[in-house]
Amino acid sequence: MHILNTWLPFASATITTVFALLVLQRWGRKHHDHLLLWGIGLLMYAIGGTMEAIYGLGGWHPLVFRLWYLFGAVLVAAWLGQGTAYLLMRGKARRVAHALMALLLIGSLYAAYKVFTAQLDPTQMISGELSGHAIITPGVRVLTPFFNMSGVLLLVGGATYSAWIFYRKRVLLNRVIGNILIAVGALAPAVGGALQRAHVPLALYLGELLGAVLMFIGFLKATQAEPARARVRQVEASA
Repeated sequence: MHILNTWLPFASATITTVFALLVLQRWGRKHHDHLLLWGIGLLMYAIGGTMEAIYGLGGWHPLVFRLWYLFGAVLVAAWLGQGTAYLLMRGKARRVAHALMALLLIGSLYAAYKVFTAQLDPTQMISGELSGHAIITPGVRVLTPFFNMSGVLLLVGGATYSAWIFYRKRVLLNRVIGNILIAVGALAPAVGGALQRAHVPLALYLGELLGAVLMFIGFLKATQAEPARARVRQVEASA
């Protein structure tokens, strides 16, 4: 069990680091806001996995826990979801995306303050895995559902909506499949977290690894070069 507590999050961190660098490289070429936010969110995902691996290797350390909880448990889903908001909200709806971004920045700063000033008790964790139960200061853990629910709704909802649009138009099958994989991958850590709270060993770490793999494959699938025949069908559908 100890080995898996280290290597599962290490694998998640490695995959999401490569994923983040690929997305940020793409942002460097295209300068699209959603790519920057996805890249930041994926780096947060990688930080969370790295802290889990460090904990598996060396045991408890307050800084390791705080970094894991802030980036891995609280912020990651919200920042990935905000990237999807910028991808889909265009025209007049862009103002809504900007407003959500402002709220996210303020909320992230507040969450950082709360997490780094919270009292911790590692004996409250119920397994050999990192768990929010170590936070004993009231009013800190209640922040997590707000960030996660909004982020997952935006990310999963946006990916599902995009998949439906391409499916309905019968064009770019690769984007239909890619967005479905992204949606399922975004749900995997949430399911893993719920199973961890139900005392299922390694559920969170497995969910995070599965989520990283599925979202990465989905992104690669959705952004692959479209065949010439598909481009013709897209033009015909648009016409």
